[in-house]
Amino acid sequence: MITALSVQGYRSVHDLWLELGALNVLTGPNGCGKSNLYRAVYLLHAAAAGSLARALADEGGMPSVLWAGPRKRHETRRLTLGVHLTGGLAYTLAAGLPEPNDLPLEHGYFQLDPLIKEETVRFEGSTLVDRGKSGVTLRDESGKRVSLPMSLTRSESVLTQIAEPHRYPYLVSLRDTLQRWRFYHQFRTDEAAPLRQPQVGTFTPALAHDGRDLAAALATILTLGDAPRLLLTVARALGGAELRIAHDPEQARFRVQLQTPGLLRPLEATELSDGTLRFLCLVAALLSPRLPPLLALNEPETSLHPDLIEPLAELIVEASQRAQLWIVTHSTKLADAIARQSGTAPVRLALRDGETVLDER
Repeated sequence: MITALSVQGYRSVHDLWLELGALNVLTGPNGCGKSNLYRAVYLLHAAAAGSLARALADEGGMPSVLWAGPRKRHETRRLTLGVHLTGGLAYTLAAGLPEPNDLPLEHGYFQLDPLIKEETVRFEGSTLVDRGKSGVTLRDESGKRVSLPMSLTRSESVLTQIAEPHRYPYLVSLRDTLQRWRFYHQFRTDEAAPLRQPQVGTFTPALAHDGRDLAAALATILTLGDAPRLLLTVARALGGAELRIAHDPEQARFRVQLQTPGLLRPLEATELSDGTLRFLCLVAALLSPRLPPLLALNEPETSLHPDLIEPLAELIVEASQRAQLWIVTHSTKLADAIARQSGTAPVRLALRDGETVLDER
């Protein structure tokens, strides 16, 4: 579990430190930087997954993600992300733009890629990994300091470039933890969305980030997860509807169906509203039989009917008993419902002089 998050130099976030618990709800007015913090946590996941450069490119490249406000005279243009985890591990990554002599001429195409300036892993104050411009020094399983003889790709984390788990088991553990974090921002529900179509179904303990394998994920919960909770949640939230997963055994294709009281046939996924499908995706994510160490939801209330907010809050609070949750929401109703059911107050953010800060009023 993340016990603390540090973000410096990222878009509207100049310097912010957050202490976190099992359930974390971030709220505040539009434009205050809530989604920037969500993305900052995602970038740590991307670093461990070997996709940091791509994740930053999707945001417009390094110039677009660096702190957009004024700097002190000697302040460097740098994005710094850090987490403290239960068990004593702490990880920090600092990235910036290449200097004129940082990259060889043949790499001129990638001048907007991130360049990792510093990277550290610490355990209870002792430095296990220290990466800087001159190279990387690590401690192996015996505590001996080792300088890596090889050159590392400077746009990606050391976590993805060390392949000796027997020598550096803490790196494998840290990488595995960050890689298993799960993020849900938008579920595709347009007419051509895969979740509206019959899907080839396989065992799916984790819903895809866009919900494309919804039928298989729900079928997995019905088979190996908390099936009674799933069926009860759907029935209570959707007017007594019965969730069904139609199954073609010959082609292994699954379809989401809802049998609604008063109708003579079940409604197919092609007939369900965007809000209903998004709610089913959230149910599948939160009732996953294999929750990750961290489950992050960005604006889960989008397109939901107001009557679905309370059931969603219940699921979020229940899931926080099995995993750490990070919820970003514009909805005061959702934040209040979670606080009422969990006793955990939301973290309120504000924008002051263009900077994301904690609203402690």
